[in-house]
Amino acid sequence: MSEPRSQRARVTTGAEDQRARNRDLASPHLRYDARLQRRSSSMLQQRVVEQERASIAEALDLILADDSIAQAAARIVAARRRFIVGSSKSFSYASLLAFDLSAALSHVTLIDGTVVRSIDVLSDVRSSDLMVAFSLRRYRRDTVEIARRFSEAGGELVAITDFDDAPLADIADQSIYVATGSASYVDSPTVVAAVLYVLATLTTASAKGARRRLGERDRLNTELGLYVVD
Repeated sequence: MSEPRSQRARVTTGAEDQRARNRDLASPHLRYDARLQRRSSSMLQQRVVEQERASIAEALDLILADDSIAQAAARIVAARRRFIVGSSKSFSYASLLAFDLSAALSHVTLIDGTVVRSIDVLSDVRSSDLMVAFSLRRYRRDTVEIARRFSEAGGELVAITDFDDAPLADIADQSIYVATGSASYVDSPTVVAAVLYVLATLTTASAKGARRRLGERDRLNTELGLYVVD
C-alpha cells in the first residue's frame, strides 16, 4: 500500500494486541457476543468505566505528543470555506464540530443531506475549500465517496478516522486517528469527543475575528432572549 498524503500520527489507546482484538470485533453483534453476554450489571459497569478512564487518559497524553490535531486546526483556519460531513452515528460528531466551529469562524457548513446536499457542494469545489470527513468503522460508503470526490475536485481533505488503512487514510491531506475501543457493543465516543474538543479549541484560538464573532453572538443571544441565564 502506498504511503498516504496524510500525516501518520495517531491518537490511540491500549496495547496493540488489545487494539487488534477490538478490530476483529467489527460489528455491534460481534461485540455484544464478546463483551455483554453473561455479565452482571455491576461488573459490566465497572469494566466500562475503567475502559473509558484508561482510554481518555492515554488519548490526552498522546494528543500532547502528537501534532496532527494542531496541523488540522491550521488547515481549517486557512481555508476559505469549511464543509463538515459524516453519516449515521458520525453525523452526530460532524454536527458537534460544525456547531463549535461556526461560533468562531465564518463559512462553516454541515452537509446534512437535506438543506445542504453533497451534490451541491461537489458541483462547486474550489481549491481554497476544506472538508472535514468523519469516517469510522464500518465506514459508510456515502461519506467515503463524497470525501473522495471532493479531494479529486481539488479541495483539501481532513479525515477523522480510526485505522491507518481505513478508506480515507490514503485520500486525506491530513488525518487524525482516534481509537474507539470499548467494553460495550458500540464503539466508544469518548476519545472522539475529546479530539473534537481540542480541535475546535485550537481552531478558534487561531481564527482571525473569533473574539469579535463570539462577542457579537453573546450580544444577539441576550437581545433575543435565547437562554434562561445570560
